[in-house]
Amino acid sequence: MKKKIVAFFMVMMCVVCQLNVPVSASTSALGPVTPKDVVYQIITDRFADGDPSNNVPSSAQLFDDSNNDNKGDGDDLKLYQGGDFQGIIDKIPYLKGMGVTAVWISAPYENRDTPIIDYQPGGSQDIWTSFHGYHVRNYFATNKHFGSMKKFEQLRDALHANGIKLVIDFVTNHSSRWLNPTDNFSPEDGKLYEPDKDSNGNYVFDANGEPVDLNGDGQLENLLADPHNDTQGFFHGLGDRGGDTSSFGFRHKELGSLADYSQENGVVVEYLEKAAQFWVDKGIDGLRHDATLHMNPAFVKGLKDSIDSKSNGPLTHFGEFFIGRPDPKYDEYQSFPDRTGVNNLDFEFFRCITSTFGDFSTSMADFGNMLCYTTSDYTYENQTVTFLDNHDVTRFGYYQARREVYNAALVALLTSRGTPNIYYGTEQYMTPNTNSDVGGRMFMEVDSSFNTSTDAYNIIKNMSDLRQENDALAYGTTQILYSNNDVLVMTRKFFDKEVLIAINRQPDNSVAVNTNVTTGFADGNYNDELNGIMKACGIVVSNGGKVYVGTLPGGYAGVWSYNPNNNGPKIGNVMSTMGRAGNKVYIYGNNLDGNVDVKFDNVSASVVSNTANYIEAIVPNVAAGEVNITVTNNGSTSNTFGYTVLSGDQVQTIFRVNANTGFGDTIHVVGSIPELGNWDTNKCTEAMMNPNYPQWFLPVSVPANTSFEFKFIKKDANGNVTWESGSNRVFTSTSDINGTSETPVYNWN
Repeated sequence: MKKKIVAFFMVMMCVVCQLNVPVSASTSALGPVTPKDVVYQIITDRFADGDPSNNVPSSAQLFDDSNNDNKGDGDDLKLYQGGDFQGIIDKIPYLKGMGVTAVWISAPYENRDTPIIDYQPGGSQDIWTSFHGYHVRNYFATNKHFGSMKKFEQLRDALHANGIKLVIDFVTNHSSRWLNPTDNFSPEDGKLYEPDKDSNGNYVFDANGEPVDLNGDGQLENLLADPHNDTQGFFHGLGDRGGDTSSFGFRHKELGSLADYSQENGVVVEYLEKAAQFWVDKGIDGLRHDATLHMNPAFVKGLKDSIDSKSNGPLTHFGEFFIGRPDPKYDEYQSFPDRTGVNNLDFEFFRCITSTFGDFSTSMADFGNMLCYTTSDYTYENQTVTFLDNHDVTRFGYYQARREVYNAALVALLTSRGTPNIYYGTEQYMTPNTNSDVGGRMFMEVDSSFNTSTDAYNIIKNMSDLRQENDALAYGTTQILYSNNDVLVMTRKFFDKEVLIAINRQPDNSVAVNTNVTTGFADGNYNDELNGIMKACGIVVSNGGKVYVGTLPGGYAGVWSYNPNNNGPKIGNVMSTMGRAGNKVYIYGNNLDGNVDVKFDNVSASVVSNTANYIEAIVPNVAAGEVNITVTNNGSTSNTFGYTVLSGDQVQTIFRVNANTGFGDTIHVVGSIPELGNWDTNKCTEAMMNPNYPQWFLPVSVPANTSFEFKFIKKDANGNVTWESGSNRVFTSTSDINGTSETPVYNWN
């Protein structure tokens, strides 16, 4: 295996929320999302309207209701439709019946609530809203079109009571659009607000968790930052990225004129960490980070470290590193989880599964090859979040109208490595009229009947059940046993546990395979875990694990499970895979009960609790860097699972150097601490950025209040290394755990 409050209230005339105090039992999370889970993604405004009283925004023109019946029409998908927290609560039986074990919802906090106007050639206008949650206005209040804070807490509690984890979308890259690119970049918005504070600097809320007017100015909020008068350096303010494909362009310039946060500014870091922790303290189970491709990785690593090092950490973290296929940023994409601890939404998987089962532009053999090379490329391939469609792309139904192929793609998603994510309505075959992401953000209440008898709904249910029963789907390796243009036969294997999958993507044509494949199944008869939904039946295993695969009819998919008990302790997954001494860590697998000894390399960890399939332990004081976790039980020792131990509380140091380079050369930092590679040039920092060549700079996540030695190195296009001469440089990072520090601008020696 590879490495892989209730708030404390002070009641007077109002109630003061003390940030960062422990979460009580009533708000405690279920635990991180793991590869055992099936995630269901909901755009809150587009799922179900459970409370029509919150439908109309500040301007009626922002609500899609042409007949004035106070119900969303589902027609103008740029406008609010009426979905809310209560609507999700009402549909929990539907979700649970589908086997959903985690729900990912839109950003729950207050967004800009004024028209976003795009001026069109000819003088017409397109009116947009922030229904999606990506135009933050105030992180510390709910979006009232979704519901109150009390209603959010009711949603959390109702999901948890049904064994369903809660993940929220979270945006730390930008606020809202501050310049209008359709009107000569005229000033627009982008402002950020916060609640009133008491004399100790704590935000103030009433007994229902809502902001109050403590200072008596008639307002429930205060302007915190304004990109049009940026006195704190809160925003980069560099304009749209346009065609700038450099790392600097992606990270420092703007995505669609959205006011881009300066994540190298300690004031910004402290604020965003506080905002994220506010929602973590509400008892959520995970964060989906928006636009990670556009963020400073050192900030992302520090944010995750800050959250997971609290008493209610670690959580699940995954993010949107949106790449195409093929993509020159693939290497940066595949290494992002290793550099930050935040897993990816698996866009590489998405591109391949849609081209294989959508327009058939790639073969089933290509799909199998993708599973193999990504397994090699990804350190923790089972933690990546896989998907067939989501809010950033069009719905799969636009690509593929044939139900047989659509169902086959779902089987492939739900049996492949990774943690599968189902986009709301995919189980109802919802199909948009356009291939745009907005066109796919349909109003499910209008476009479906929440039918629990569709084949897709039941495929998800059956495969979710199997994922819970057989660890091979969650933790297993992948082996392609047979593939050609239209057929794939593969197994997922976790030690002795195994799942066999066979798929013919052709809806009408039979494909003759006519060969034996060898499995680890014991000889005997096995039933199809899809219960014949896709034409498969039982199989016979004989002659030491051999299965004869004959002719697969059109629209065929079969899944068979072999689930013996593994002998001795086995580790399948660890959450999180990056942290520091004293952090909690969750270890999942088999035979983990009893008097176990958990070790990080050769150092024993304190075990807080354990069951047959789960251990909660504390990271011991072990040398920082990459270590292996093992579990020993009754004299038997498990497989190893990799973990990255950080040197301490992570802060940013921004390195700067003047250096002349040849074409294709890059500058990197290597030094005496693990975060700088421990002098190993293969583990040095990523390439520095050079928007003002010959000066290069790079924010790097390093331990706070630490003196370290370092040097700059050059790498040419072939990876050859040139060290600068002279003595090692020395720098001490900031002691402010929310701060950042900058080195002098050195000259290359």
